[in-house]
Amino acid sequence: MTIHIHLDLVGGLSGDMFISAILDAFPELGGDLEKIIEQAGFPDLVALDSEPFNDGVLTGTRFSVSSKEREGHHHRHYSEIRETLTNSGLDATTKSGALAMFHEIAVVEAAIHGKEVDAVAFHEVGAWDSIADIVLASHLIAALNATWSISTIPAGSGFVETAHGRLPVPAPATARLLEGFALSDDGIEGERVTPTGALIIKYLKPAARRPDAVVLKGTGYGFGTKTFPGISNTVRVSVFEANEQDLPWQEDTIVRLSFELDDQTPEEIAEAVSRMRALDGVIDVTEQIVSGKKGRQPTSLTLLVTPECADTVTTQCFNLTTTLGVRREPVRRAILPREEVVVYVRERQYRVKVAKRPSGYTAKVEMDDLMAEQLSLKEQHEIRQEAEALAIKQVEQAG
Repeated sequence: MTIHIHLDLVGGLSGDMFISAILDAFPELGGDLEKIIEQAGFPDLVALDSEPFNDGVLTGTRFSVSSKEREGHHHRHYSEIRETLTNSGLDATTKSGALAMFHEIAVVEAAIHGKEVDAVAFHEVGAWDSIADIVLASHLIAALNATWSISTIPAGSGFVETAHGRLPVPAPATARLLEGFALSDDGIEGERVTPTGALIIKYLKPAARRPDAVVLKGTGYGFGTKTFPGISNTVRVSVFEANEQDLPWQEDTIVRLSFELDDQTPEEIAEAVSRMRALDGVIDVTEQIVSGKKGRQPTSLTLLVTPECADTVTTQCFNLTTTLGVRREPVRRAILPREEVVVYVRERQYRVKVAKRPSGYTAKVEMDDLMAEQLSLKEQHEIRQEAEALAIKQVEQAG
């Protein structure tokens, strides 16, 4: 069975709130947390606490990590944290996730402050309690091995006091981490998503909506320490299950950009399409001739892009073409499991993409590999059949 988890950010999200909600939905995972902190190498620097909580409206769990380091000593370099985690006794998956999250925030901080990544020093996420939040979040994510989706994210408003002074909400690092995600304004002021909460969202890469044909198995509520007027400061975890045989594909959300051009030459459009295909985050670009106003036949362009690159690609659509408007739509995508394998036919190497369809495996040899040789059509056909059959057999045997 495949687990899918949907996050409803009612009050917002912090590291503590994420862990609280997971523990409320999966209380059996709480017993390992002290051990994870020991494996991370700083058991004497933090204290963990988890207890039932009722805010007068909802009941759930409130988890907290308190730091034992001296007050105000939160200045810690990325290189120091990376070395601590690299040399820790954490399992490979938890360690990899925690290192990936710290690298992500280091890249963001480096861009904001104009520094090299290894020279970045953390403040808010440099305290041991925040480091523990990230390590524990990585452990829980690895333990669940789930797919994820998320509601719209409350942007918050006003200002927050940081080590760099008074900054607007969302704080600069939080805003960078949340690029590509849908934010909403519910009129409630305050910091709704902390840098650690935004980092977890960025790492999860959740879809914008849960998949269809899944069964709700349970919920959990994780509470933060702040209070907001009229709402519970909680994040809700909804746990779904799907039978892989009933849902033989993976799902994610991409962004579809589309627009028409009726005042550029075919040569200019071809060059623009070529350059757009090369942009980071672009999955595909298609073009077709359509009927337009005044009897014109404009070219319609459609780009499929990853959410985090949608703004950058949109900017380039305006830079590379004469369009004055770009339609932007989030699109759910079903993706068949597939992998590329290498096989040898007649002492030559061929790459083959093998897809697992509901009806069985299909394969397609890489055409560049076939066309690289001076082969007749008959030879190409024979090699294609043999290579694809070998690739399917190889994948089936691997399980």
